[in-house]
Amino acid sequence: MNTFEYEVASIDGDYANLRRIDVESDETKLVARALLPPEIMEGTKVRYEMMQYEIIA
Repeated sequence: MNTFEYEVASIDGDYANLRRIDVESDETKLVARALLPPEIMEGTKVRYEMMQYEIIA
């Protein structure tokens, strides 16, 4: 399985824009907040692995 690390770039209502931080990229990915941990805020780092997002330090 692939693992990806993101930072929450912005939150817009029920969606969050995530920016990859494990590779160099300026592109963002729009993700429904229902799929993310409820505690997220702008700047939170998350890992996507096995179809789940989890907060990382």
